[in-house]
Amino acid sequence: MTITDDQAQKFAETFDRMTANVSAVILGKDRVVRLALTCLFSGGHLLLEDIPGTGKTSLAKAIAKTVQGTTARIQFTPDLLPSDITGVSAYNQELREFEFKPGPVFANIVVGDEINRASPKTQSALLEVMEEGRVTVDGTPHPVSRPFMVNATQNPIEQAGTYRLPKAQLDRFLMKTSLGYPDHASTVALLASAATRDRSAAVQNVVTTSAILQMSQLADTVHVDPAILGYVSQLAQESRQLRHVRLGLSVRGCLAFVRTAKTWAIADGRSYVVPDDIKQLAVPVLSHRLLLDAEAEFSGVTVEDVISQLMSQVRPPVSRGA
Repeated sequence: MTITDDQAQKFAETFDRMTANVSAVILGKDRVVRLALTCLFSGGHLLLEDIPGTGKTSLAKAIAKTVQGTTARIQFTPDLLPSDITGVSAYNQELREFEFKPGPVFANIVVGDEINRASPKTQSALLEVMEEGRVTVDGTPHPVSRPFMVNATQNPIEQAGTYRLPKAQLDRFLMKTSLGYPDHASTVALLASAATRDRSAAVQNVVTTSAILQMSQLADTVHVDPAILGYVSQLAQESRQLRHVRLGLSVRGCLAFVRTAKTWAIADGRSYVVPDDIKQLAVPVLSHRLLLDAEAEFSGVTVEDVISQLMSQVRPPVSRGA
């Protein structure tokens, strides 16, 4: 299937409407909003890691309300059990048999607030359904809703009473990003509307779940030249050779790169991927996938520094592949 310019333009228009809808809540953070929506259309999940009070939960809730589907919010706590997320089989006395009671993970958009506060066992239950797209209870698989997206948040500065997500499991998230503080004008606008307790409450539905699925299928057919695929592969290989890197880009990470680049391209009204799409997505796609050694921490080298070195070291293609 070949995407027409008209199809790409209509996708971009809908994407822009959704961005504007969410940006009414998260002021001055259009790029982060676009990254989050790219996750949605790419069939992936988003990890928001930032300091308290920057709007992580508000962003996740605004995206959930933008889609006319089911939503659920899970507040992660140390005593949260895996069954509190996935659901449980309960005995029905009338039917005299066990029946499955689905948990909040069966919503289209799931907001996982402060995921690092839950125990590793509970974290793994969520990460498993994120990867598999289904929950298995008593040997019976139960597929989750489609589309399905997890917007998880975590606080990186407070480690007391938290359980850090293992690097191997972080790979389940398609992208990781942060909001940061708003600029001066956005801060003033937020202060002017201080009487509004929940800004996401006013967000209106923009698209249906069926439209999301159709648009996701359209994004999957965006053309990626062999030269771009070779560029991604070379980035992966070079990332494994870099100094301070213990764990480089995996094959799953390469697939994530390509999937997000397709969505990023069509959201810009194009039916093809260009090298700049890869460059713009490098940090959100790679930052949680590259594991640095202890020497890097002592030397003050950050993962963003390593990614910058990687992108400057590997030259992008200047012509089409064979």
